[in-house]
Amino acid sequence: IFGKKLIFDRITMSVKGRDTGGRKSRSPTNLFILNLCAADLLFLFFCVPLHATIYSLPEWVFGAFLCKFAHFFSTVSMLVSIFTLASMSVDRYIAVVRSGTSIRSRKNALFGLCVIWTLSLLCSVPVAQHQVLTNHPSAPNSTFCWEEWSGASKHTYKVSVLLLGFLLPLLLISCCYIRVLFHLHKKMKNMSKKSKHSKTKTAQTVLLLVAAFTICWMPHHIIAMWVEFGRFPLNDASFVFRIVSHCLSYGNSCVNPILYAFLSENFRRARHQVLTCRFLFPPPPNNKVTRCRMENGSITHSTI
Repeated sequence: IFGKKLIFDRITMSVKGRDTGGRKSRSPTNLFILNLCAADLLFLFFCVPLHATIYSLPEWVFGAFLCKFAHFFSTVSMLVSIFTLASMSVDRYIAVVRSGTSIRSRKNALFGLCVIWTLSLLCSVPVAQHQVLTNHPSAPNSTFCWEEWSGASKHTYKVSVLLLGFLLPLLLISCCYIRVLFHLHKKMKNMSKKSKHSKTKTAQTVLLLVAAFTICWMPHHIIAMWVEFGRFPLNDASFVFRIVSHCLSYGNSCVNPILYAFLSENFRRARHQVLTCRFLFPPPPNNKVTRCRMENGSITHSTI
């Protein structure tokens, strides 16, 4: 999962950032996709090593600072990724249903990204506050990185994360894409066959987006609520369930660039250009830059 995510995000960022002076590269959609790639990469960088350590080592060996920082930033990156997905659904809704409005701008998109990161950082502060090094009576000589809360504050925080980090984004994503589907269905009556095929593919992608978000994140939140308000069993089956929930949440980070970027026809053309230039025709070692350009299906090269 980690290797595939690195490859997908490297290609996505190369395509989206290859022409920083271009008008399309500064579009709101591209800004959201780049932010999503960055958040997903941070999520995997912090969560994969963190959980691999927790499940493979008998105790926490990285000290108090990383105990707080790793859990804090894994929560930040998770929330940024989810909030960005929700923002992209709003962006798609405005682009398709409210295309006549001028609210979709680079300035508004950047403001939205600032709000996303600020809200994610603020929501993750309690994690850093309550994640501490401690011992367990069954292993008094071992050190563990656990949460320590007082009173009902932990219940309140966990429910807030469930609402802000899953239920409300899922509701927003579903509502926006349902409106998009209804709008496309109305427009399809007077469309050509080619346009209908394009809109049908868009509708299928929309359904995949909602399904992927729900399937990948629901087990994670089910376990969180089960542990918090029920009696989560400690056996082999529950251990496997935890591993599967972690893998699904990681998998969502791999699915995102495929669904949001690789299914785009314009993105596929740009991706082909990037891959052809960088892998089939790498730059020469004398620091000269080789440019490649697609014209009429052929590739032309120029060196500057």
